[in-house]
Amino acid sequence: MGYITHPEAAIHMKPAPKVAQFSSRGPNSITPEILKPDITAPGVNIIAAYSEDPKPVLPYNIDSGTSMACPHVAGVVGLLKRVHPDWSPSAIKSAIMTTANIVDNTGKPMIDETKHEASPFSRGAGVIDPNRAMDPGLVYDLTVNDYLDFLCTRGYNKTIIQKFSGQPYECPKKYNILDLNYPSITVPKLNGTVTVTRRLTNVGLPGTYTVGVKSPVGISVDVKPNILAFGKNGEVQKFELTMKADGTRVGGDYVFGELTWSNGNHYHVKSPIVVSMA
Repeated sequence: MGYITHPEAAIHMKPAPKVAQFSSRGPNSITPEILKPDITAPGVNIIAAYSEDPKPVLPYNIDSGTSMACPHVAGVVGLLKRVHPDWSPSAIKSAIMTTANIVDNTGKPMIDETKHEASPFSRGAGVIDPNRAMDPGLVYDLTVNDYLDFLCTRGYNKTIIQKFSGQPYECPKKYNILDLNYPSITVPKLNGTVTVTRRLTNVGLPGTYTVGVKSPVGISVDVKPNILAFGKNGEVQKFELTMKADGTRVGGDYVFGELTWSNGNHYHVKSPIVVSMA
């Protein structure tokens, strides 16, 4: 005789969170200079609104997938926009990415389905943390022209770009897609030395931030300036990050590091660094 026991909620599972087998993976096959995925969010065994198909009607169901993680992020975006109505979509994305967690509830780096440490190609910047995202300190913001310049690098002609800009737009004669002001830094096929530029906007209190770098294996990283002082909210500061192969690696797989701007107290603005050798 068989028995069916009453279900019980499984709580305080360890380690958690971890990246599911079905989760989307990088690198970005279309634009490898932009890290994908951006962020990790809950997507396993989620109780969610379901199909209204009459056979049968299931108003709610337990489902898993990237499609379950996306609504979590969309909800957080809505909350952040309510708290900060003046923030742009890119500022919100930056706040989410730079405050994400990369450790699990055991205090160790989060893992994937293979029980190995999850890389930025599986977890992105980390697991979304809505409360921390409300107060990121600094953000990597983007303007309309930044997006138009990106389209220029993708080979879009003036006619198509004008459909986005609403007026004629002249593509810059020199523009490096690596300089797109994204909250992560990805350099595919590094050959020699490369310098990328980023802009940080202060959305917190005035303060001084010092850079910290975990260099990818085989790559030397130099940031100038290594200290940024912000005197007021909305102030923008620029920095350059130079990467060079140190000669210990020869081509092949990607390697990973991390860039952090910290005020030594509340704010730790983190960005993944992803590099492959030519």
